[in-house]
Amino acid sequence: MLAHNEQEIIDKIKSGYSLPSLSTVALKLVEMASVETTSVDEMTNLIEKDPALTVRLLKTANSAFFRTQSPITTVEQSIMRIGLNHLRMMALSLSLRDTFPLGKVGSMDYEKFWRASVYQALLAKSLANQLKICKPEEAFVAGLVLEIGFLIFHDLFIKNSDIKFENRLYPIEDQIAWEEENFGINHRKVGKAALTFWQFPQIIVECQDYYAANIGDQDIPPLARMTVVAHEFSSLICDESLQWDTIFNKTENIYKIDHDILTDMLISTFEEVEQLAASLKVEMNRQNDIIALIEKAHSALTTLSHKLLSPDRTLPSFSNLAESINDEKVRSALQAVAHEIRNPLVAVGGFAKKLAASIDPASPEWQYVEVITKEAERLQKAFSMMTGNLKSAN
Repeated sequence: MLAHNEQEIIDKIKSGYSLPSLSTVALKLVEMASVETTSVDEMTNLIEKDPALTVRLLKTANSAFFRTQSPITTVEQSIMRIGLNHLRMMALSLSLRDTFPLGKVGSMDYEKFWRASVYQALLAKSLANQLKICKPEEAFVAGLVLEIGFLIFHDLFIKNSDIKFENRLYPIEDQIAWEEENFGINHRKVGKAALTFWQFPQIIVECQDYYAANIGDQDIPPLARMTVVAHEFSSLICDESLQWDTIFNKTENIYKIDHDILTDMLISTFEEVEQLAASLKVEMNRQNDIIALIEKAHSALTTLSHKLLSPDRTLPSFSNLAESINDEKVRSALQAVAHEIRNPLVAVGGFAKKLAASIDPASPEWQYVEVITKEAERLQKAFSMMTGNLKSAN
């Protein structure tokens, strides 16, 4: 199935062609939520017709997602806490999750897909909370369904074929290029058509148009920017090959978001992930993911240590720095190294300190945090010595 007519496919999907059927209750919620005269009682009666949806909405309303303190025990209370508009999006999201199988089926690893999507959703919500430029609940849903076209694309073109297919959500640009080359359409366009058919809000649908490679310096809607950054950072957690300093530097330089905000976003995400994953029926292991991220941070520190302290490099070591600091070439080289080191060192050190303050000292991940915290402090002292010498020589 190659060289398909893009517009023909989009038109078919917008009419519901080959799309999984969402819960009738969820679809009715969308319809009711658009009518201003709909009462909470009417919404409650409808939701209670779907016991599974009722239980999961109660779990969600009681989760860290809504920063709740007093427990919610009824659907009516859930609606009041979540809000009518956010309720319909949450119901759609829960229903959408239920339409696809669990585990790995053929060439599609659904568990891997939903794990990445949950992180995208929480990262987008956390960033929206940090920056105050769009609604956190909308950011959550936009992040959760950002790559939904990936599953639909697989069902349309890959599922019953002999085409070799990998779950390549990172980097997204490579996956999109492969899809365009082989099928004349990509999964983001498929996803946009599907979300339109399911009547997701336009502000969420338009997020499908944006990803890192195609935004450049243009102004993009705030919600779309949140999803782009969330996708980038979900790759830091879910893609084993991605390096820590690469994503932090890119996000700071391109999206102009301070590393302290990015660190807070990560910490907040790990605080919420297990409860939310349970309500979405997604297998997650917070502890393993934190440790994997810490290992990446430690790897970044090792790289920085080599740049800063390695005796093999052509730059002078700190033991003979005083003798050579007035050499213009040496000073320029050191300034270049300082530029390379400063931001990732501060980012990794800040992450370690904030993570240490948010986890139990008796937990297995604590020992890892302690190691990189001490290493970051050691390198910070060496860096301060180097930059101090540079300043005194100028």
